[in-house]
Formats: sequence, structure tokens, C-alpha cells
Amino acid sequence: MSDQTSQNNDGKNTDELNRREFFTFVSIILGSIAALIVAIPVIGSILAPVVRRKPGIWRSVGSLNDFKLGETVKVTFMNSDPLPWAGVTDESAAWLRRDSQDRFTAFSVNCAHLGCPVRWVSGAKLFMCPCHGGVYYEDGSWAAGPPPRGLYQYPVRVSNGQVEVLSSRIPVTTHG
Repeated sequence: MSDQTSQNNDGKNTDELNRREFFTFVSIILGSIAALIVAIPVIGSILAPVVRRKPGIWRSVGSLNDFKLGETVKVTFMNSDPLPWAGVTDESAAWLRRDSQDRFTAFSVNCAHLGCPVRWVSGAKLFMCPCHGGVYYEDGSWAAGPPPRGLYQYPVRVSNGQVEVLSSRIPVTTHG
């Protein structure tokens, strides 16, 4: 046997075992680094909504005199987190009703089931979702269909003669 190679008790070349152990170690390290590189953005996207909650922004939807007592109308306003490239998708909407001289109620136009747009049917005094048959009472509570709860309600205030809605992300439950 030559001086450059040696054998262990099993008759295997020890240089070959050391080389195999080295490449196994390198493979494990490189695989771990690759897994970490993939895991960081995945974990970041999961945690981002929890960590980065944007506060709502009060958006004016019209003058106090623009709304009649007891009437429900659709109003539009800018989202709380508009993006420069979003165009018309930066706008959101709500169903706004004047309850008294200075008290308003605003409901999301998005169905609590899958986010489809609901419409106000004034004759029936119901909000209806034409997509999946979701129906809501005048107070926004669930009446019929697949939605798991009532309509999301926006906070509303009157400030300096302007009616303002607190814009925020709309929670939509997806199931069904």
C-alpha cells in the first residue's frame, strides 16, 4: 500500500471518507442558506399585516347640508393607504345614512362573505349582494345568505361642517 492513501479498519480509503464528509457538510450549509433566503420573504409577508398596521385617515365625503335626514346614499373617498400607481382603485365607497342632525352611519359597500359590492334597495330597506345572495338589514346586520356577519361599519364624524369617514382596510371573511 502506498504512503499517500490510508485505509480504515473496514478497508475503505480515509481520504475518500473525509472528502465525502466535507461535501455533505458543504451541501447542508448551502441548503440551509438557500432555505433561509426563501424563508425570509415568506415570513415577512406573513408578519407584515400584523406589524405594519396603518392607522385610518379621516376622509371628507361631503358637506353636512348635502345629506337628507333618513336617506341612504353611496359616497366615495380615497383609501387610507393609496398607492401612486393604483389609479381608480385608490377610491373606496360606503353607504352613508343621516340618522339625525349630526349623527351618521356608514357601512362598507363590500359584502362580508367574499367582498362583492352590495347595493342599497331603498324600497325594501335592505342591502343586497347580487353575487351570492347575501342580504343585510337597514342597520347592517345579517339577514340572509352566506355572509358570516353583518356589514363592516365605518366610524363617521362631522368636523367643520364636513361629514368625514374614517377610511381603513375592510376585513372580509372568505369561506363558503
